[in-house]
Amino acid sequence: MQLAKWAHDLAESLLAESLPKRWAHSQCVYSQALMLAPALGEDAELLAAAAITHDVGYARAAVDTGQHMIDGARYLRDVVGADPRLCSVVAFHTSSPWEASELGLDGALAEFGPADPDLVDAITYCDLTSSPVGALVDPADRLTEVLDRYGPDHVVFRAVSAARPELLARLARVRERTLETEQSRLS
Repeated sequence: MQLAKWAHDLAESLLAESLPKRWAHSQCVYSQALMLAPALGEDAELLAAAAITHDVGYARAAVDTGQHMIDGARYLRDVVGADPRLCSVVAFHTSSPWEASELGLDGALAEFGPADPDLVDAITYCDLTSSPVGALVDPADRLTEVLDRYGPDHVVFRAVSAARPELLARLARVRERTLETEQSRLS
């Protein structure tokens, strides 16, 4: 858990005081990642580290392009020298490819690809089951909340609307993998 502890301390230093709601959300995402650990095996700690740092791109010190997923990944890579796989998961979490496309940042996102699809599914699950204030939430409600918060003229609204079918498919894959892991554990 050294990587996860390091990531937790880093995210806390960037988010806790200046963005307390974002920090609460990140802590919930981290808790969700810990619950998925049995289904992830050797990648469990990497997911936990990505979960707690997935939104560091919102921190003032990390803002570069304005797309928090890319900004967080660049901060992790360029400022703190994080593992490339960690940077990739942060860069590609949730609706990042759709948002990057909307913003003309496909090339910036490509700096971190290709991403591991199982880890992207898992981080998306963790993100979409955590509310903006750190409570567990139904993913469909979370997607509706994001759309309502941003409104139809915003890039995030357009990206999440386009990504919604794939985001729901990611959630389904994680649930299936978790169920299979539990069933094999019990047999």
